[in-house]
Amino acid sequence: MQLFYSTEITNTNDSFTFSKEESKHIVKVLRKKEQDILFVTNGKGQIFKCEVSLANDKKCLVSILETTTQNPTKYNLHLAVAPTKMNDRYEWFLEKATEIGIAEITPIICDHSERKVIKTDRFEKIIQSATKQSLSAYKPVLNEAISFKNFIASKISSTKFIAHCEETDKKSLKKELKPNKDYLILIGPEGDFSQKEIDLALQNNFIPVTLGETRLRTETAAIVACHSVAFVNEV
Repeated sequence: MQLFYSTEITNTNDSFTFSKEESKHIVKVLRKKEQDILFVTNGKGQIFKCEVSLANDKKCLVSILETTTQNPTKYNLHLAVAPTKMNDRYEWFLEKATEIGIAEITPIICDHSERKVIKTDRFEKIIQSATKQSLSAYKPVLNEAISFKNFIASKISSTKFIAHCEETDKKSLKKELKPNKDYLILIGPEGDFSQKEIDLALQNNFIPVTLGETRLRTETAAIVACHSVAFVNEV
């Protein structure tokens, strides 16, 4: 099955028209024609089985035949990850985390962050593409970048972890995780969190954790954390 994505498709309509860009891709690149079947998700859990009724490369129209709802995961994972110096490394993290399974991503700007300004448009496209590739009906939420201090001050109801490299008393993330729970995990920049940030997180009830014996890059640490949560939730 090949999955397409659009926020505009709903089960309240009988038909749907793709954007000009997506229409060109469907008709010119994929060579879809009238009566071909397409599957479309809105990223909110629904998958629409559609039939192409007009194969026009500027306006591809489909009729919605059937709507199904994909079962959501039994856990909710929110990763707050500092942007990497090289954008392609962060994009790699976004792609893989989406494939593995994640609900929410927040770029956090830290004291040691080398990149303090990001453009979420490109990141959003990476996530959309990975959502389609993994055949998931749930697209992760990508939040706007926020300072570490402001993020810590926000209200968070899930169990909270901060992964850092300082030689202090830390728990093993692997041993702390339980299935069917909601988690927020903080991953710092290449220079790690500052001591001030670590102290602030601990004051706000974050649990300090380690991800293993070796020092990991930011994007690697984020994937390790993501996979660890997914692993304990495997049936």
